[in-house]
Amino acid sequence: MRRAPQNMKDLLAPRSLAVSGLVAAAYAVVTILFAPISYGHIQVRISEALTVLPFLFPQAVPGLFIGCLIANFAGGFGILDVVLGSGATLTAAVLTARMPNVWLASVPPVAVNMAVVGGYLSFLLDIPFLLCAFYVGLGQVIACCFLGIPLVLLLERRMKKGGTGPAL
Repeated sequence: MRRAPQNMKDLLAPRSLAVSGLVAAAYAVVTILFAPISYGHIQVRISEALTVLPFLFPQAVPGLFIGCLIANFAGGFGILDVVLGSGATLTAAVLTARMPNVWLASVPPVAVNMAVVGGYLSFLLDIPFLLCAFYVGLGQVIACCFLGIPLVLLLERRMKKGGTGPAL
């Protein structure tokens, strides 16, 4: 049961903007609260569980980007992390919104972050790319598959029982 805004006007509606803002705030706060495990080449960014939300709520896409942007400013890896990390999250979120099922919705955040974040962390930390990509990918699998998929399934079940989706 996917409910998607039909056009740009729907995405700019006050309720959609509110959802996006809440997602941004949640992503940034959770990342910063769990900072010891959110940054570095060995990371499990708990907030990445939210990157599966665009499967149900495309309104989450800009919120994920902005939340990641804020979190990466606080992360200490500089402008490369802010630009490339946030760009990777945006790319993954857009792809996630286009996935045909929730199980495949977790693939873009894992694959994109594994390649992009693993790549620039390898460069910044002078660690072999495959090692960085493996650890980032493993953290993404934990966040997206073991936290994000259950979150989306729970929300989907609630919506099927008559609850309304946020901003819908």
